[in-house]
Amino acid sequence: MGCDGSNATPPSPAIAPALDQTPAGGEIDPRRAAEALVERLGGGGVDPRVSEIVPGFEAPFFQAGLAGYSDAAMRIIARRQGCPYCVTEALLDITLLGGGRGFVKADLGDLADNVPGGDEDAPLAGQLMGSEPATMAAAAVKMVEQGRRKAREYRELVESGHEGTEARRHEGEGTVSVARYSVPACLRASVPSPRRSFAAVDINLACPVKKIARKARGGHWLGEPEGAIRILEAVREAVPAEIPVTVKMRRSFDETEEMRENFYRIFDTAYDIGCAWVTVHGRTVRQKYVGPSRWDLLREITTRAHPGRVRERVVFGSGDIWAAGDVFRMIAYTGVQAVSVARGCIGNPWIFRQCRDLLAGHEPSGPTIAQQRAVLEQHFELALAVNERMVRGDDEARRHRAERFTGKTMRKFGIQFSKHHPEAESVRRRFIAVSTLEDWRAVLEEFYECNLHESSESAKPQTEDHRHDMP
Repeated sequence: MGCDGSNATPPSPAIAPALDQTPAGGEIDPRRAAEALVERLGGGGVDPRVSEIVPGFEAPFFQAGLAGYSDAAMRIIARRQGCPYCVTEALLDITLLGGGRGFVKADLGDLADNVPGGDEDAPLAGQLMGSEPATMAAAAVKMVEQGRRKAREYRELVESGHEGTEARRHEGEGTVSVARYSVPACLRASVPSPRRSFAAVDINLACPVKKIARKARGGHWLGEPEGAIRILEAVREAVPAEIPVTVKMRRSFDETEEMRENFYRIFDTAYDIGCAWVTVHGRTVRQKYVGPSRWDLLREITTRAHPGRVRERVVFGSGDIWAAGDVFRMIAYTGVQAVSVARGCIGNPWIFRQCRDLLAGHEPSGPTIAQQRAVLEQHFELALAVNERMVRGDDEARRHRAERFTGKTMRKFGIQFSKHHPEAESVRRRFIAVSTLEDWRAVLEEFYECNLHESSESAKPQTEDHRHDMP
């Protein structure tokens, strides 16, 4: 299962007509936009409702869940560079309920305490994706409770839920009767220790993964709004009120008016049933990762008149965030309260530090060779610690297998990290050949010797001003 950017469009600007003008008028300058947030909202520049919902979420940006990337190692590296909040990759409900590696990958149980710096990995949202209200509710309970019950008990909970409770929902000028998914008391999670649980449960209605058999999941739910709503109701009812439920959506399944209406039906209902916020990605499900995102439509979502309530809602934005300046351009242009950074932070955790620089009124600069080397060393060590928990055998054998696995999986990060080096192509080729920790360290010794490169191009400010499409 994957929701990554395979066959994706290379980094490019979003569609944002007249980006040089904010909705209120005036040219958008990311530094001024960041300073305006601080003036209006205080030091972190984040809407106080956000940090009230999730304590510690104190800046208007965060790391998205990235399939195959955003494990504990990547998240901790991002946090050390100033990221205030992270989301796990999208985890299938049936995988979590089945136990095994899927549950370990969610960083539940004792894994968090055994990863160096594990306490750093908070606040953290666990993201879920699935096809049935009952399995989604049971998986959410297992995540929240950290697997406190036996695996068999969680699977048995799936049989406990049922549909049939009638509810009244506002639609347009009137109301309609709908069948609401009912969660019995036994399926509801007990309140966990705050340190040992997720800060939020995020429901993925965005991933353009293929439909399975006749069942929707991820972004395909945008074409079946009643099913999407039942899942949201089931999870919100099963999870303790103390833990927020959030939603990740794309702006529509496709460009048709019917699907646009489906989006708003799900979007509005999410808030009506008590979801804390919705993160909206500016591409359709049909687009997958090809073509530009639509910031103009994100702005429409945040500003449209719908019973006069939308401005009271917390809405996050996503799509085509490639530099720190893009975070504040999106906020100023669309009116979202925070921005999800996805592909733009792979191999570039410094984007979060650069966002902090802008909030502080400083011009952001690129990472020096010394800063790059420090992150590269830390990332491999953290990834190795995570992977040691996912292989079996005695200490020596486990370490050997984990190191080999880490070497292979870190190649994709090395390729992205190499883009910041003045000898990018040579460094990229070397990272591709990495198999062990020794190989990784050899690349660092050859290309990241600080005295040799400290005055090189990599130490110069990297403040590329992306010019967005202006149709």
